[in-house]
Amino acid sequence: MNKKLLFPLAFVALAAVLFYGLFRDPREVPSPLIGKPAPAMIVPMLRDASATFTPEQMKGKVWLLNVWASWCPPCKEEHPVLLQLSKKNIVPIVGLNYKDKRDASLEVLKSTGDPYAISIFDEKGQAALDWGVYGAPETFLIDAQGVVRAKFVGPVTQDVIATKFAPFFPK
Repeated sequence: MNKKLLFPLAFVALAAVLFYGLFRDPREVPSPLIGKPAPAMIVPMLRDASATFTPEQMKGKVWLLNVWASWCPPCKEEHPVLLQLSKKNIVPIVGLNYKDKRDASLEVLKSTGDPYAISIFDEKGQAALDWGVYGAPETFLIDAQGVVRAKFVGPVTQDVIATKFAPFFPK
């Protein structure tokens, strides 16, 4: 190949990749977990550190895992949406409190309402690592067989629930 053509071809290839990126939704982060069993974990409960949670406890139920923190502004933004969803009692929401302080988290839930059927506490972020979490909020939908079916990065909205998660809700 002619060396004079190498630079222009490399430039065109890079430009094509960047152009493609302009049309992608930054919240659509592919997850290697989609279609695979939910990661095994044993995590202490938020309210009672002596009790633990494992996804096996949710077998037979469709459920959401919502990663949140008291220090997270987008988590505050999605909180009313999660409260509305929990009142509809369609699916249980498990709150994974991420890299937070127990007292601060409990205070947030006390003052703003608690949408979570179960609240678990991942103080160091170890359990979240197994889920591929790198920030809050992130929300996963797990089906009744324990398989991860959907993931959303960012604050959940009514539209996200309707388009991303509701197709997997029990009928």
